[in-house]
Amino acid sequence: MNCLADRLSLFQDRLLEAQRRDLYFYHKPLEEVRNCWAKLNGRPVLLLSSYSYLGLQQDARIREAASEAWSIFGTGSHGSPLLAGTTTMHLQLQEELANFISCDDVMLFSSGYVANVATISTICGPGDYVFSDKLNHASIVDGCASSGARVQRFKHNDTVHLERLLSETPPGKTKLVVIDAVFSMDGDIADLPKVSALCRRYGAYLMVDEAHSFGVLGDRGSGIEEHFGMEGSVDIKMGVLSKSIPCTGAYVGGRKDLIDYLKHHARGYIFSGSLLPMVVASARASLKILTEEPWRVSRLRSISRSLRERLDAQGVICGRGETPIIPVITGDEDTTQDIVRQIQNEGVLVYGVLPPAVPAGTCRLRICANAAMTESDIDFAAKAVATHVRKRVGEVA
Repeated sequence: MNCLADRLSLFQDRLLEAQRRDLYFYHKPLEEVRNCWAKLNGRPVLLLSSYSYLGLQQDARIREAASEAWSIFGTGSHGSPLLAGTTTMHLQLQEELANFISCDDVMLFSSGYVANVATISTICGPGDYVFSDKLNHASIVDGCASSGARVQRFKHNDTVHLERLLSETPPGKTKLVVIDAVFSMDGDIADLPKVSALCRRYGAYLMVDEAHSFGVLGDRGSGIEEHFGMEGSVDIKMGVLSKSIPCTGAYVGGRKDLIDYLKHHARGYIFSGSLLPMVVASARASLKILTEEPWRVSRLRSISRSLRERLDAQGVICGRGETPIIPVITGDEDTTQDIVRQIQNEGVLVYGVLPPAVPAGTCRLRICANAAMTESDIDFAAKAVATHVRKRVGEVA
């Protein structure tokens, strides 16, 4: 079925059937958000799928910074970063991020997706080799594909497989290994010590996507290098400003010569509008809070652990881990969506992750802990999830 008209017709049939059965839960418009609570269809719901891990969405200091930037620079971006889109605030944020993540220099992108695609496809090209973990984010997959390089996917967190692929690469070729620091569907952490050692042994560059590890890993929340005590082991660091930092956009950090090269060759940077100054100001204020209040990171870790423990105590298998991403495997699509419906009816906003985002038969609830959650929030969430997962999946401890 290659004809677009046929594909559209098939999708419409599936969409209408899901809506008819009340099993379509996407694009639901939130009417109001207050930290980890929101209003949906006029009633309060606990956000259990929010990426705002540190609970900074409503911080007055961030709102005030955005307002001040709006009064100075207006509402627009004024152009691409190479032209009129760079302000003093952009330069300040880049410097502050570079200091926080221990890089020579940092550049800003409009989104994490654009950052990954633009960076990978600029660094690598035909004749080069890219090695990508099989569970890497879709933006990494697309960046590898668009580079024109030979892409080698290695088994998830399998450094034996990675080493075999690296050892078989012809000498004299540019080699790039790309991994997520925290994998978004399972919440597990990459084996940085082993991957970094292999990159050094075989002369490969290492790029790490820190989208779900910035503000999460390490005592200060600076990411996977701090988590393992391995500063300087990552060549290229990509992170986003839309999760622990509650704004939008992304950054890429590394050596100054590399960042200078990307600024003048990465198409996703050159041909995109710059981040809005008020967004940049919000990100700066958020980073300042994270720097001065590292207790937020340890609180997030404590809440994540507590939520896992309470789910486990109520018979829900959610796997071991120390990140705020808590996967609960629910099986097939219909079962998963029915569980989602029941939990949402309880006042907890959680979503199902379905193929092709995960393999068939491994549909799941992806629960996200939040530093703004209270003890009563944790109890409420765990009870709602456990009640309906046990009822449909039967995973009783």
